[in-house]
Amino acid sequence: MDPGYTPPEIEWCRLRQDSAASDGPYVADIVAKAIKHIGVAIGDLILDLNVISHLFTGPLLKDKQQVFKETTLNSFMGLTKPHWSEARATIQNLLDINNNILQDNELREKAFLKQSEAIMHLPGDIGDYTDFYSSIHHATNVGIMFRSKENALMPNWKHLPVGYHGRSSSIVISGTPIRRPFGQTQPVEGADPHFGPCRLMDFELEMACFVGGPPTKLGERITASQAEDRIFGFVLMNDWSARDIQKWEYVPLGPFTAKNLGTSISPWIVTVDALKPYTVPNYPQDPKPFPYLEHSDPFNFDIKLEVDLIPDESQVATTICRSNYRFLYWTAKQQLAQQTITGCNIRPGDLLGSGTISGDTSDSYGSLLELSWKGTKPLHLMNGEERKFLQDGDTVIFKGYCVNEHGKRIGFGKCEGKLLPPLPFE
Repeated sequence: MDPGYTPPEIEWCRLRQDSAASDGPYVADIVAKAIKHIGVAIGDLILDLNVISHLFTGPLLKDKQQVFKETTLNSFMGLTKPHWSEARATIQNLLDINNNILQDNELREKAFLKQSEAIMHLPGDIGDYTDFYSSIHHATNVGIMFRSKENALMPNWKHLPVGYHGRSSSIVISGTPIRRPFGQTQPVEGADPHFGPCRLMDFELEMACFVGGPPTKLGERITASQAEDRIFGFVLMNDWSARDIQKWEYVPLGPFTAKNLGTSISPWIVTVDALKPYTVPNYPQDPKPFPYLEHSDPFNFDIKLEVDLIPDESQVATTICRSNYRFLYWTAKQQLAQQTITGCNIRPGDLLGSGTISGDTSDSYGSLLELSWKGTKPLHLMNGEERKFLQDGDTVIFKGYCVNEHGKRIGFGKCEGKLLPPLPFE
C-alpha cells in the first residue's frame, strides 16, 4: 500500500477472486467453484474481508467474524447499525498510515486484489424488491404527457410514497446484457392490440437502498423516524422499461411485464455512514405527511448522477442526462415506512428502488420518455445519430458520485447494460 494513500469512504461489495495460476489444487478448486468473497473498494483495489475477518475484534464483531467469510452481505446486513459502524471504523483504522498490520508484505499480498482482476456479483440475495415513484419532477412530466398539466399528479401522490412490488429474480449486476422483450401493445389508440417486440424501449435513472437489520415479524411496523437503523446503503439502479408494453398493460394494476424484463444495479453499496457528509435538506413537502411518514432529520443526499449512451459499434459516449438524488420528494425512510405500515415484514437484503430521478431542467430528466418528450424531441448524439428511444446495441451507463467543498469524493462505480435484439419468438 502506498504509505501516502488516503483511503476513500467505505463501499461494500461482493466479488469472485480469480486467483493467480498455481500448481496447488487448493487454488484450482477455489477458481473452479467460483468462490465469492466480500470486499471493500479502496481506490482501484479491493480489500478482501474474507482474508482479514480475524481482525474484526471489536466488542460487537469479535463473535460475528463469520459474516465476512460468507458469499453475500445478507448476514452482515442482518446485524445492527452499531455493528456496521464498528466494521467501518475497524477498516478505516486498518487503512490508517500509522497502522502497520496491513503493511505486512505477506498479509498485504493476500488481502488486496486489483478491481480489474475481479468479477463482480450481486451484493446479496434479494428476497423482495419494491419500486417507488418518488421524484415529483418525473411524476409531473409523465402526468402532463398522458393527462394534462392541470391533472399531472394523481390525488394520492403528495400523501404517500406510491410504489409497486417488482420481480427480484430479474435484478442483475452491472454489465449484464438486457434483451428487448416481446409483449402486447396498442400502437393505435382504440384499435386492437398488437403482439411483437417492444418498440419504445427506455431506461430509468434510479437509486435503490438495501434494507438491513434483523428480520421483522408479520404485523410489525417501522415508522419513518425509526427507519434509519434499517437502511444499510445505496446502489445505482437502471429499471429498464418497455414503454409501449407498459402503456397497454398497466391499467388497472400497474407495471407488470414492462418492468420484469430486467433491472440492473451497481455492485458497490455505499453505506449511510459514508453518505452522511453529503447530507442536504429534505425536499419540502406540502401538505404535511401523516405522522408515520414524518422524520425531522434530513435524509437526503447530494449524489450527482449522469447517464451516458453509447451506440452499437461506437466508442463515442454522449452524456444525455445530469441529475441528482436530492430531487426526490419522498425519502428512503418514508419509502420504508410506507412499505411496512400494513405490517408487511422485511428481511435483510430487500431492495427499495427510488423511482426515476428527474430534475427541474430538461437535461436532468431521468428517462428517454422525458428527454425526448414522448418521442417529439429527438436527442442528438455525439456520433451524429439521433435517439427517441433505445435501439438494439445501445449501451447505457449510469454514474454517481458525491463531492464536498474540499474536493473529497466518493463514487458508486457504474451501472452499465447493453440492449440486445429480442430472441425470435416461435
